[in-house]
Amino acid sequence: MVFVTGGTGLIGSFLLRALRARGLSVRALHRGPVPADAAPGVEWLAGDLLDTEQLRVAIAPDVTHVFHCAGLVSYAPQDEDLLLAVNVQGTAAVVDACLERPGIRLVHVSSVAALGGPAAGAQPGPGGRTVVTEAATWDLGASHPAYATSKYLGELEVWRGVAEGLDAIMVNPSVVLGPGDWSRSSTRLLRYAHQQHRFYTRGLLNFVDVRDVVAQLLALAFDHPEISGERYILSAEAVPLGEFLRAAAAAMQRRAPSVAVPDWAAEVIWRLEHARAVLTGARPLITRDTARAGRQPVVYGHAKVQSATGLAFRSLADTLAWCAAGLAEKAPVSEGAIAS
Repeated sequence: MVFVTGGTGLIGSFLLRALRARGLSVRALHRGPVPADAAPGVEWLAGDLLDTEQLRVAIAPDVTHVFHCAGLVSYAPQDEDLLLAVNVQGTAAVVDACLERPGIRLVHVSSVAALGGPAAGAQPGPGGRTVVTEAATWDLGASHPAYATSKYLGELEVWRGVAEGLDAIMVNPSVVLGPGDWSRSSTRLLRYAHQQHRFYTRGLLNFVDVRDVVAQLLALAFDHPEISGERYILSAEAVPLGEFLRAAAAAMQRRAPSVAVPDWAAEVIWRLEHARAVLTGARPLITRDTARAGRQPVVYGHAKVQSATGLAFRSLADTLAWCAAGLAEKAPVSEGAIAS
C-alpha cells in the first residue's frame, strides 16, 4: 500500500495515475472534493494534515511508501501563518507518523524555494547565470519569502526524521507545468498566456514537466532503495519569462504578451496592490515576492538527479504542446476555447 498526501494537486493527481498504472494499491488524503477525472481505484480519505491521529490511521502497517505532495503555495501576506501550519507542522506530522512505522520509505516533495538565494551553494554558469545545486545552504541572515521559509522549515522536519532513522528522500521541483486546474499553482501561468494579456515582467523561469517529476519520484522511491537521506533538484531548464509566455501562447494559438514591464513599474504596482489589500482585505494580485521573482539569473542544476536515475527531462516545446492539448478541454467557457 502506498499513501499519498495532496492527491488532488497537480503533482499528486499525476502521481496517483502512475502508481495505479503500476498496479499498486493507493490510499490518498484529500481536503476538497475529489475530481471526477481522478485516478480510478484509489482509496480516498477526507481529512487534514494536522489531524495527527488520522495520519496514524492512514499510515497503517500495510503502508510501505509515503509520498508527501501536499503543501500550500502562496505569496499573500495573509497566508503566512497558514504556510507554517501546512508546510511545516503538516510535514512534521507526516514525519512523526512515518517514524511510528519502521521500514516505511518517505518521499517528500519540497521546492527549489527551500534552497535559499543564489549566493549560497552557487556556481558560475554561462551567460552570466548562476547555477544553484543541492549543495546550497540556507542563509539565516537573508530576507526570504514566507513561502520559501515554510518549505525550508518543512525540510528540516524531514532531516529530523532521517536523523531518527527514517528512510527518506526529498525532491525540489522548480515551476511544475501540466494541464491542471486553471486557477491553481503554476497552471495560472498558462492561463495568463491564454487570456492574451499584453504585459509581462522580466525574469527567468525555471520549469519542469509534471510527467518528469512523477517519473523521477517513482524511480527514486522504488528503483533506487539504496538512496536515502538525499535531496534532488527537479528542473528541466531556465528560459526568460517573456520567451516562455510567447511559446505558451503560440502552443495555444493565442496572441502573446508583447510589452515588458520595467522593474521600477513592477515595484510601484506591488506597493499599490499591497495598499489595496490592506484597505479592502482582498488578496493582492501581485506581491513584492512575485514582482521580484526571477530577476536574478538563477538556473537550478539537475545533474545530481540525472546521475542517480538516468532519466532525461522534456523540452519546453514538448511540455507546452502537451499542456495545450490537455487544457483545450479545460479552458473556462468565459475565457474562450483554445483555437483548434
